[in-house]
Amino acid sequence: MTAAARYGDSGAVLAVLNDVLSLQLAHRSVRKFGPRPVTDDELTALVAAAQSAPTSSNLQPWSVVAVRDPARKARLAGLAGNQDFVAQAPLFLVWVADLSRARRMAARAEREVAAADYLETTIIGFVDTALAAQNAVVAAASLGLGSVFVGAIRNRPAEVAAELRLPPHAVATFGLAVGTPDPTERADVKPRLPQDAVLHREQYDAAADGHIAGYDEVLAAYNARFGLTGNWSGRVLDRLRGPASMAGRHRLREILERLGLPSR
Repeated sequence: MTAAARYGDSGAVLAVLNDVLSLQLAHRSVRKFGPRPVTDDELTALVAAAQSAPTSSNLQPWSVVAVRDPARKARLAGLAGNQDFVAQAPLFLVWVADLSRARRMAARAEREVAAADYLETTIIGFVDTALAAQNAVVAAASLGLGSVFVGAIRNRPAEVAAELRLPPHAVATFGLAVGTPDPTERADVKPRLPQDAVLHREQYDAAADGHIAGYDEVLAAYNARFGLTGNWSGRVLDRLRGPASMAGRHRLREILERLGLPSR
């Protein structure tokens, strides 16, 4: 895969390219899967890749729940905005920001972990979980597997926690549907913003926003290929317009506190 597809620009090239970069450039979300199951050996490899990601102070503040049971996947699909591909995927991984393990260690050692109550530690939990999961995504692609992140798992975090029997101080951050891509799915590599819009040298330059108009045209053309309407700017502004556009996630701070991540 080349930079041309990633940027929707036939003139885009990378002077440096190898197999890993080609794999990353070819990434796309997969929402339609073939029937082949993801094997235990593949799952083990994905988790090994995830555990190879960086982690702040080696805290390793995450866990992952592998869900294969059709009934449980169906229930999780319902909690995550009724997205059918969650139930259809042979494997659904729920990635958990997990501060419960450290708290159990503290209880056994009769030690205090008051820093776990602060926003910084919650951020570390979410950041490290995301780093681990992205490693798993790249590993899955290297095995011929497709995947898609499911942020809607945060729509109803208390119910997801109950479904997965998460302990206090652990919260599902997002899901990841994994399986063999169905070749009949109508999808392709979605163009991203041009680098000139996101890469700032030495200091931030808001004038880089001038590249957004051109990208809106590129993405509108991509969407039209698949019977979709709209451009990037419209999508961003609609998604961020207010609490009504957040599918219940505007209450996340309150729910996190109830689940044991108070984030002072």
